[in-house]
Amino acid sequence: MEEGSKKNLTAWLTVVVVVALLLRVVLFLTYPEVSYSDTASYRRSANAVLNGMVNYDGTRTPGYPAFMALLGPDRAVYVAQLVLGFCITLAWFYLGWKLSGRPFFGALAALAHTLNPGQILFEANLLTETLATFLLVLALAGAFIWLEYPQRRTIWLGLGIGLASSLATLARPLFIFMPIWLAVFLAFSFKEKKLKIDWRPLVTILTVMVVLIGGWMNWVKNRFDLFSLTTMTGYHLVQHTGYYFEDVPDEYAEIRDIYLEYRDARIEERGSQGNTIWDAIPAIIEATGYGFIPLSQILQKISIQLILTHPWQYLAHVLKGWWFFWRAPVYWDISAVSSAALAKALEYLILAARGLLFGANLVFILSSIGTVFSKRLRRLWSIRPFHWLLAGSIWATAVASSLMDHGDNPRFLVPLQTAVVFWVLWLVWMSWTAWRTARTEKQSQEENASC
Repeated sequence: MEEGSKKNLTAWLTVVVVVALLLRVVLFLTYPEVSYSDTASYRRSANAVLNGMVNYDGTRTPGYPAFMALLGPDRAVYVAQLVLGFCITLAWFYLGWKLSGRPFFGALAALAHTLNPGQILFEANLLTETLATFLLVLALAGAFIWLEYPQRRTIWLGLGIGLASSLATLARPLFIFMPIWLAVFLAFSFKEKKLKIDWRPLVTILTVMVVLIGGWMNWVKNRFDLFSLTTMTGYHLVQHTGYYFEDVPDEYAEIRDIYLEYRDARIEERGSQGNTIWDAIPAIIEATGYGFIPLSQILQKISIQLILTHPWQYLAHVLKGWWFFWRAPVYWDISAVSSAALAKALEYLILAARGLLFGANLVFILSSIGTVFSKRLRRLWSIRPFHWLLAGSIWATAVASSLMDHGDNPRFLVPLQTAVVFWVLWLVWMSWTAWRTARTEKQSQEENASC
């Protein structure tokens, strides 16, 4: 690397490091860790991990509970998540720098992550997203190295990609497709119009997946007689089928009637039936005598029947959930901010950030579709294999989350929101580069013509 380029790299990396560290120190000193309704179940599962899994109820995959068990108090988990957020920022710097060849673009990508209130404030939340984001960006960085540096395509790199993506699944079950997607994407390529297959990523990534994810699912099967990542599938499906739960057969009339009572109350209070099931579970269990896990299995059976008999209603809510996925929420606790003036300023800042992110999401949707069909756009924006990998990961997450759940769809994008922003920044960067090149050429031609 030339001396000037090295100084440029050092300068931009220093800016990123200083900003990322300073923001997280200020956040830690002024804003506490935040618990949500899901946090208690993660902590309960963490305690079960510490007790040798004897009382583990399978409601959560073991990734985040093990993370909490390892670290201990909530404050320590908060610190660890801030560290992970800093590492995620550096990873995006690396990806932006290496993909563009410019440290400035790396800094732009990194700061887009660390200055996004939806990302940095989430690091204070005792939820899975920061850990899942870290593991996903590790897997994506490994995939980038595999794609861009053929000499580094080793078994160890493949195993590392498999480990990161499988652990991401055990942190956030939604990402169960990621190891398969990465293995297939890295294994198959077209060169000179011929399909080439590299078996190394298939073997390494999928082997790790089978060992970790398959091993966990086998444990759930042996413990609960349920071949699944969690024992919660039935409850998640009701997020979809709850909209037409009145059509549940009389065989399950008691469950149906209690759910409808809670659904009507929630619609009256909040305008939507989303997450009704979590309010209704205690009453249903008390009335029916079913345990938590047997009830989930029954609700899964009921929901599958409803989906099969109401396919168009199901698809309509899948599409609605898909649209909600892109709404760019920011999860934070305004009551944790002691200064009223600061809280109000943050509200406006977050509103503006959400507007920008939602706009970026719309640009991603349209441009990613456009690049599939337009060779001109692919050339203009210099779309490379890694871009296709990013776009495919985002689209797969949007579809998978919408098929399985219809409650917290906007939250499912959080781990890949920076990937969306990265895509949009790349388009802007390449468009500006193309415009600048065209302008320079035009000026040169005009100067030559005037001579």
